[in-house]
This record gives sequence, structure tokens and C-alpha cells, in this order.
Amino acid sequence: MAHDVDLFVIGAGSGGVRAGRISAGYGARVMVAEDYRVGGTCVIRGCVPKKLYVYASRFADEVDEAKGFGWEAGEPRFDFAALKAAKDKEIDRLEGAYRNTLGNAGVTLVETRATVAGPHAVRLADGRTVTAGTILVATGAWPYLPSATPGIHLAETSNDIFEWTALPRRVVIVGGGYIAVEFACALSRMGSEVTVVIRRDKVLRGFDEDLRDALMNEMAQSGIRILTGTDVVGLDGRPGNINVTLLNGDGIAAEHVVYATGRVPNTKGLGLLEAGVELDADGAIRVDRFSRTAVPSIYAVGDVTNRVNLTPVAIREGHAFADSVFGGREVAVDHSGIPSAVFSTPEIGTVGQTEDEARALGREIVIFRTSFRPMKATLSGSPSRTLMKLVVDKATDRMLGVHILGEGAGEMIQCVGIAMRMGATKRDFDMTMAVHPTAAEELVTLRTPVAG
Repeated sequence: MAHDVDLFVIGAGSGGVRAGRISAGYGARVMVAEDYRVGGTCVIRGCVPKKLYVYASRFADEVDEAKGFGWEAGEPRFDFAALKAAKDKEIDRLEGAYRNTLGNAGVTLVETRATVAGPHAVRLADGRTVTAGTILVATGAWPYLPSATPGIHLAETSNDIFEWTALPRRVVIVGGGYIAVEFACALSRMGSEVTVVIRRDKVLRGFDEDLRDALMNEMAQSGIRILTGTDVVGLDGRPGNINVTLLNGDGIAAEHVVYATGRVPNTKGLGLLEAGVELDADGAIRVDRFSRTAVPSIYAVGDVTNRVNLTPVAIREGHAFADSVFGGREVAVDHSGIPSAVFSTPEIGTVGQTEDEARALGREIVIFRTSFRPMKATLSGSPSRTLMKLVVDKATDRMLGVHILGEGAGEMIQCVGIAMRMGATKRDFDMTMAVHPTAAEELVTLRTPVAG
């Protein structure tokens, strides 16, 4: 059967753009639909602008700590509006680069909403129907808001933070995941009074317990108030002057209330169920190891599948899809052992199993752990500490997990991830010469186990 295009991609985020570009490179006729901005969550309202805000926030520490190294400067002044303008300019540049990438690859971009109209048909918001040999859904995920909470219309999400034109004096952040702690740390250092509200006893559920405890301590030490074991039962007031009511009846005054309580797959209203595509209880698209749905001609990659919701994973899945469908070779993505970072301050880098995960699998393990003041702090006076932890399989000496909290943790864990992927042992780490003086040298000089 002849189709209008060989591939129709719904969503021009990281995974969709990569899939479209690589597929076009294999000779496929590709059309991509996007109803907002090209680049997706990561480029437009996620990891890229967030990291720019994180960088901005850390200059507060740099200015203060410079005094310990002999630098004298006047009273610093932070201009939030200037930061937003600079951020907007950079996001515009990146979006242009993504558009050029698609155009240079010969991909047709249609800037409108698209829904699935059948195994080989896509309906555009302007009324057109496009037929395709293969359809790829790459619509990502969307911040979750609890609709039953009274006054929830006064709440915002991480998407909205990037549209603020002024730095608020008081912010309440609901949630304890990585988005919540990253923005809590950034806004606090910029000058906001930040309160974090979490239902559990610690932030970052699923991370290693030592990392969670250490980050909680660092956040509290920096002035962030963390309220655990509670929840928001209602919001009232008006934008800019909101009262937050907690489970125990206590109230918190805030200019902004930001919910960071998770993200849900962006599948609502896409026509997937009607086309025969299976969704799980959370609305995520069910796929096999090759990103194929229950309908042979429809695939899905990225956060919309709720496998591992990270930008590099979506990119890898999009590339593997193109290789498999149009490149003549089936490629499945290995979702194990993925290094990741949390850009809190201090930041976290982690790869592999946590101590609890390793023990739950019945492994006999050896733990190596250290906590120290980094060399920079000896003159700067910063009370912040670095934590490093190695989880080692006792029988094989294989490294099962590496967990770091401290400056540069994200950069370090990328290199550690390579070693882990190659099956590095504790002896391999021990036999590697240290780079001195660095914080990273502690990874190869830890010799005394703290637990087994």
C-alpha cells in the first residue's frame, strides 16, 4: 500500500527528533508533528533551562567563598529578569538548531497537534489526514497536579517556573523527587525562602539511603525548610498571596506553590486505545524491547512509555527505533546500569544498585564509604561535605553501584558509568592511579570497608 510518508512522528522532543533524523538518513520519507515548540521538555522547559538556573544559583556560593581566597568584591546583586531573558535567548537558539537539524535531514515539520486515526493514519488539527507506513509516538510526559485538592488552580508546576519574571520571596514546593530538590536548591540560593513539603520521611525515594540523608542535611544547612510526613490539603487566596494548609492544620504563606509530585505519560486524547494500542494503569504506552506497541505499525519512545524517563534514554531509544525499522538491523536498548545525576546543590551522581537493592537481591556485598570536606572548603569556609559510596559484590569483586554527593558528581559519574558498563571490579579501581589533588581520587583510594 502506498502511504503519504514512510514515518510519521508525533512529538518533536529529543526522542522524536533523533528518530526522525536518523530514519530520514536511511532514506525514509519522514513527517514530524509538534503542537508547541521543537525540542520537547528537555530543551524548552526541562533539563536545559533548569541547568542554566542551577548554574545561576551557584554563583551566590562562589561569590561568598571567594573571600577565603583573597578576593574582595562589592555587595552582589542578582537580577532574575536578566537571567530569564538570557535563558529565553538560549532556548530560542537551541530550538532553531533543532529545526535546522530536521530541515537539513529532509524531514517535513508540521506545527500542529496530531492524533492517531488508525494503524497507518494520523489526523492533524487542521483537518488533514496523513497516512504513514509507520507511526512513532514520542509525546513525552506532563507534570501531575492532584485535581481533587481544593484550590489546586492556584498551584503551578516546573513548567511555569521558567515563565516567572521576578524571583518570589516565599515559595512552597510540594514533592521530594529530583525536580523538587533541584528547584528548591536553585531558588533558595537565588534568594527565595523555600519550604519543601513531602509525604514521606526523606527526599529522593529510590536513591541510596546515605545519599538521601546527606542531601537532606545539606539542604537544611543551606536554609531550606523541609516538612516531612505531611501533605497539602488545600490552597486558598490569590496568585502571589497563597495560603497553604497542611494535614495538621498549619498554614504556610507563599507567593508561589509549585507541585513537583511526578509526571504522567502524555497520551490523553491521542486516539491510541481506539487504534488498538495498549496503555498501562498510568497511561503509559506498553512496548516491547524494540519499542513496538501491540499494533505492529505503531511504536513509542521516551517518557511516554514510562520506562526510564531520561533525555539520553529517549534519544537512544529513538536512534534504536530508526536502526531497527529503517536501518535493516534490530537494535534493542539496554535500560540497565544507566548513570544519572540530580542537579541539587551539592549535586548527586549515581549508577548501578543502591545498597538496599543489592541486599534485596540476596547478594553478599561489601560497602566502602567516605565523607570529607573538599579541599576548596578549607579556605572558603564552606561547611558542605562530599560523600562517596561503593557497593561491591563480595564473591566476584564486581562494582555493583557507585554513589556520589558533592561538587562535580554529575561529571564524575559519567566516567564511572563507562567502567561499570565494562564490568569493572574493586581491584580495577584500586589499581588505577589517583589524580591528585581531586575529590574524584577518593574513588580509587578507598581501601577499608565499612560494612559487609
